[in-house]
Amino acid sequence: MRAVLDGEDPRLLVVVGPCSIHDPEAALDYARRLAALAPLVSDQLLLVMRAYVEKPRTTVGWKGLVYDPHLDGSGDMAEGLALSRRLMLEIAGLGLPVATELLQPLVAGYLDDALSWAAIGARTSESQIHREMVSGLDLPVGFKNGTDGSLGIATDAMRSAAHAHQHFGLDAQGRPALVETAGNPDTHLVLRGGHKGPNHDAASVQAAREGLEKLGIAPRILVDCSHANSGKDPLRQPAVLTDVIDQRLAGQSALRGVMIESHLFDGAQSLSCELRYGVSITDGCLGWEGTQRMLLEAAARLRG
Repeated sequence: MRAVLDGEDPRLLVVVGPCSIHDPEAALDYARRLAALAPLVSDQLLLVMRAYVEKPRTTVGWKGLVYDPHLDGSGDMAEGLALSRRLMLEIAGLGLPVATELLQPLVAGYLDDALSWAAIGARTSESQIHREMVSGLDLPVGFKNGTDGSLGIATDAMRSAAHAHQHFGLDAQGRPALVETAGNPDTHLVLRGGHKGPNHDAASVQAAREGLEKLGIAPRILVDCSHANSGKDPLRQPAVLTDVIDQRLAGQSALRGVMIESHLFDGAQSLSCELRYGVSITDGCLGWEGTQRMLLEAAARLRG
């Protein structure tokens, strides 16, 4: 994965999977399908499964499998942590690298050795605590641009996380400790759009590249095909991916990957209703059939 992000491996990194995981059985069903697809596109795409077990909320709402695995507000975090870790290891056992968003720094220590990639979201990229946490992680981490679309928060975060830090945290036995980190050289920028609209277009990507280079940061950029880049319409994600492929074919080498919100079936559902299998309970997702089609088409286009 580092070779892909560094441009030494020409493949496109694809972080794909449910917006959030609430049903481990459905998540494993999805993972098995993704693992079967991976060899068909592996010459052009490096598929990584999105296994999000923590969810940042704009106000309030279900916070993820770690915090509420029973979906009833009981807050069984011991079970949530164990279940989340077990699920990630099962996904990895299928041969798929695992990705998640790290939201609560105290949770990271329970999961980080099961991860190959992590994201820091738009709402937390500005947080000193999260920058310190990332500086001690031995895996690539993408910082998302701010919800207003600005890049400064993310680029500041990348520069901070690249340096050594001393911060309050937990030691290997889970005890409070002063943690010393070495800095993380494998951070990168994730463009997710903002309140003013998308930022996956060629001009925005080139501006981001030039901004990174001006700061002396390696121009490694991922595009989030969801969120503001899709206008929060999951069915528009294939169009965003098509634009990214167009830019890659036109020579934009700073584009190293994409993120896609995908589940077994299209759309989303409310937690308050009788739950349908394989449908997201947070952001709307693209269904499996559409996901498989878009990834096969992307690989075919990249082959030329």
